[in-house]
Order: sequence, then structure tokens, then C-alpha cells
Amino acid sequence: MRLSKMDLSSLIAIAHSDGHLQLLLDRGDEIELLEIPAPVQAYEGLVELNEIVAEPAAFPEYEEPIALLPVSHSVAGVPPVEGSDEPVRVSSSMAATIAYDSHEQTLQVEFKSGAVYEYSGVDEETWEDFYSADSVGSFYNQHIKGRFDCERID
Repeated sequence: MRLSKMDLSSLIAIAHSDGHLQLLLDRGDEIELLEIPAPVQAYEGLVELNEIVAEPAAFPEYEEPIALLPVSHSVAGVPPVEGSDEPVRVSSSMAATIAYDSHEQTLQVEFKSGAVYEYSGVDEETWEDFYSADSVGSFYNQHIKGRFDCERID
């Protein structure tokens, strides 16, 4: 048996769709979605591998917190986070937190890697759909990535 050392630190998330393995990669200055032909078993194997080797993600200690926008209104029956500087934590393999400012139409996404991106010109309907999506990662890839001006702010 031959073992190969692997560095998957830039891999943020994976998915499988229409015979393709989808890899969300942090390229430092941008997030890239790479698709490669692969059977669903490749995806299932990577998910199983992650469950074996991954430890719960520990957020790095910062002397000063990264300023994310508070959620300023109620979405789909979820109470607003008024007066809070805390973003909303999401259940996602891609994102850790999301936040939105309806006055500035600015969306912020903190990825599991710790990278924080700010998207401008995001309308409130897109935010509400993103916030309430069954899959934050899928919604991000289909409706946010590449459709809005963005800047890495961390």
C-alpha cells in the first residue's frame, strides 16, 4: 500500500450533482466552485472521511472581534436580532455565520475557513431566501456567488 500526504485546507465544502463532484475552494482572494466528473460514491466517501477525521471547528481567538452586520429585521417568522452585533449562525458545511444590513443592502458571509466576504447590492428578498434556504451552500452557489460585487473583509 502506498500512502499519499494530502493538504485539503483550502477545501470549504463539497457536494454532488448530475454526475459531478462540486468542490468549494478558498483561493485566498476569492471563493471558487470547481466541478469534476465523479460518481456519487466519491462524494459519499469524502463525507465519511470528514466524519472520521474532522474535529469540531474551533473559532480562532481574536483580540478584537470581526465586525459583522447585525440582522435588523424578522425573516420568515424568526425574531430579529435587534441591538446585537452578532451575526446569525447557520447550520452549513460551507458557512459559519451570515449577516445582512437592509439599509445598505449588504450581505456578509463568514465561511467555515474563517474568511469573511461582504456582498453589496443584495436585495432583501435574496437575503430572506438565503436565510431560509434548506441548503445555505447551494443557495449561495446558485444565487449569490458571481452575481454581486464582493470583497474579502477579514
